[in-house]
Amino acid sequence: MTSDALPARLAEIVEDFASAPPRDRLEMLLEYSQSLPPLPERLREHPERLEPVPECQSPLFVTTELDEGLVRIFADAPPEAPTTRGFAGIFHAALDGLAPADILAVPGDITARLNLAEVVSPLRLRGAAALLGRIQRQVRELVATTAAR
Repeated sequence: MTSDALPARLAEIVEDFASAPPRDRLEMLLEYSQSLPPLPERLREHPERLEPVPECQSPLFVTTELDEGLVRIFADAPPEAPTTRGFAGIFHAALDGLAPADILAVPGDITARLNLAEVVSPLRLRGAAALLGRIQRQVRELVATTAAR
């Protein structure tokens, strides 16, 4: 994957958002908020669950695991934070099950590529970028821990 290339599912999502009218983009984001799968039982009582993301002040939980060399992403945000849930849903749909290198190669400008600046506040866009950064940081830590074994 080149620096400008995106994983296939993420590229499709970006294309869908970029080509849709603003009103449809907001509706699509809300649809992703509804498609975020529930956490597995073992993570529902996690001590870090639903801590605010400093960049947007919305409660959010995200954790990653390696499963046979692929990254599994688990995320949760309350229903009353649909924008935050929507971004979590997008990243889950686009990145869950990919190789670590593919996730780490996702560019930081992905929120701009989604073309949501007209319908989502800058604070929420910073929160989405922070969410991607958190996922990538966790993936780097997973890779480092696995390599150290």
